[in-house]
Amino acid sequence: MDPNNTSYAVKLYVYDISKGMARQLSPLMLGIQLDGIWHTAIVVHGEEFFYGGDGITNCRPGGTSLGHPNSIIDLGTTEVTEEIFMEYLSSLGESTYRGNQYHLFEWNCNTFSNEVAQFLTGSKIPGHITDLPAEVLSTPFGQALRPLLDSINIAPQGGNTFNGHYGQR
Repeated sequence: MDPNNTSYAVKLYVYDISKGMARQLSPLMLGIQLDGIWHTAIVVHGEEFFYGGDGITNCRPGGTSLGHPNSIIDLGTTEVTEEIFMEYLSSLGESTYRGNQYHLFEWNCNTFSNEVAQFLTGSKIPGHITDLPAEVLSTPFGQALRPLLDSINIAPQGGNTFNGHYGQR
């Protein structure tokens, strides 16, 4: 490896916020099997970054109230430095990923993780994660629950929220 080019590992932390209940109850309630209700975060530069109702948040890896991830997916490496990455996140936090824009089905942690993964590695996160909202809403029970589910705002505790510029939290 060129000593002037440093690569940084990029991981996707995947949490089942249903704690196993989706796997047990989804066939009965939705008529389809769901393995989990996925919350995702990107881990790079020694920190975990995610999006929720509080906006873009970071913490030490595995440091939210969700505990340890159910799985960790290696997304590859990036040459994006921490400084450039923080500028990128600040820009996202001021524009497309403000807390008030969070929407459980359409603009959520998985949307954020997917966009950040593409920025860092050029690759998307697994489709079974990003396709989950459409899968749920394709069922009659999912449609019936949509008004209730639309009001849910997920913001795992334990992190530091970006308020515009990195370092000004």
